[in-house]
Amino acid sequence: MSTDPNTGRLLANRYQLQELVGKGAMGRVYLAKDRLLGGVTVAVKFLSQALLNSKMRDRFEQEATICALLGEKSIHIVQVRDYGVDDNGDIPYYVMEFLQGESLSEVIRPQTMPLSRFLGVTRQICLGLQCAHKGIPIDGDLSPVIHRDIKPSNILVMQDPSLGELVKILDFGIAKLMQSEGEQTHSFMGTLSYCSPEQMEGREELNNCADIYSLGIMMFEMLTGTMPIMPESHTFGGWYKAHHEQRPRTFDSVSPHLRIPKVLDSLIMSCLEKQAENRPQSVEEIITALRPLEERFGGGKSVAAKINTVLSKVPITNVPRQLPSNDLDEACRLATWPKDKPKAKIVFPHILKTKHETAPTLWVMLDRPDIKNRQSSTRYNQFLFLPLPHPMVLWITALYNPLYGVRWLPCYLDLKTAIGIQTTAMLGERGNYRILFFAIEDTLPCVNVMKSTIKPAQCQLLKDWTRNSEGFHAPPQSQKSKKILMHELEKLKPKILKKLEAGNTQTAGDISG
Repeated sequence: MSTDPNTGRLLANRYQLQELVGKGAMGRVYLAKDRLLGGVTVAVKFLSQALLNSKMRDRFEQEATICALLGEKSIHIVQVRDYGVDDNGDIPYYVMEFLQGESLSEVIRPQTMPLSRFLGVTRQICLGLQCAHKGIPIDGDLSPVIHRDIKPSNILVMQDPSLGELVKILDFGIAKLMQSEGEQTHSFMGTLSYCSPEQMEGREELNNCADIYSLGIMMFEMLTGTMPIMPESHTFGGWYKAHHEQRPRTFDSVSPHLRIPKVLDSLIMSCLEKQAENRPQSVEEIITALRPLEERFGGGKSVAAKINTVLSKVPITNVPRQLPSNDLDEACRLATWPKDKPKAKIVFPHILKTKHETAPTLWVMLDRPDIKNRQSSTRYNQFLFLPLPHPMVLWITALYNPLYGVRWLPCYLDLKTAIGIQTTAMLGERGNYRILFFAIEDTLPCVNVMKSTIKPAQCQLLKDWTRNSEGFHAPPQSQKSKKILMHELEKLKPKILKKLEAGNTQTAGDISG
């Protein structure tokens, strides 16, 4: 019995390859341990040696980039964490989260899905596709991503302790950036049984309607266990003719005893229209159509609904009393140091309530002379996000004065806690926050208040991270995420300082990352 030569090998002095867990035409996937992160389990995908040409290298790197950017925006897309080229053979690879679950094909093979589960799984697939179709930033522009290979084997269904059933879209290996430029293949790529008519023709000008057609076939299969279109022969010509000419079978003809709402029947059949312009033109249309059905027949709540439910039940912590003023700045000046916080040089987030508004604030305790020296400062803020091993935001504030240097005020927002989710959401919605300074010599009154604004792009990221946060019961992984984020901050500090020095105007002002 031959042994895989990669088993046990240390890749990039970081990833200990454990075993081969999958292989296909594009490459091989190994289970590995990330030694830098204390042995966290990851998956490493290598490009096949048979495909080591410049074109396939570019496609492989594009796949890694797409998954990295989309995975940061949606929990319904597999996340890529690292990319590199193996010195042993000059083979490119990328590192992604290791997911334990079943492919959708394994879920529906033994039996069809009940309507309630079908609605929940389909909604999550649609959310992932919606994120891809909205696009990723490439050279300053948003480029929509068309998956081009939506099928049950590329959908993973896993159990999440916080969210229940969690669905992720895999394998963006043949995805198409709609606004990308360069040499076009004008050849067919995809899986014959799930391809849209226009994709069968090898068109490069595909839009999101191609994925919607594939989704329609998959939805039919999830409910009936069979395909809506069956060719005379399982050849390219057979499938080409079927997708172009054959009318989809009806639910009644395939499963006479199946009872589904007429609106769902019509929705799925509209996704299977031969002409792209006759299908739903966006995944948003499908989500909108499914929403009332899930409210009526669904057995679970969406991630957003779970967040709202938890936030409505969990009180905001560390808010001792509602301040009487309806002016936020006055309320900040009247604030006193919480009794449950030590008198030390610390920074922490705080939701401040007035009579008419609620706002995110950053509370800081420093020496009184230091506070005085920072009264005229250039203010800088930036937010870093790490989804795994524990969803965490590092809220970075820096105060720069050319005479006294920079004062770093880092603060963590745990997205598995109600206070962390609410603070992150408020920062994204308001686009600004107050910094409250307290002197360590006298903690009773707030000594100074500053306002810092957040750029729109950062606000959008904060909203996305809040929307995609993964539940509320924090496992013992938060310290690992904090350690990684702080390491990233240390690497960023020289660049931030250079930016502050270049942008300083000797007066108070804002610079956002």
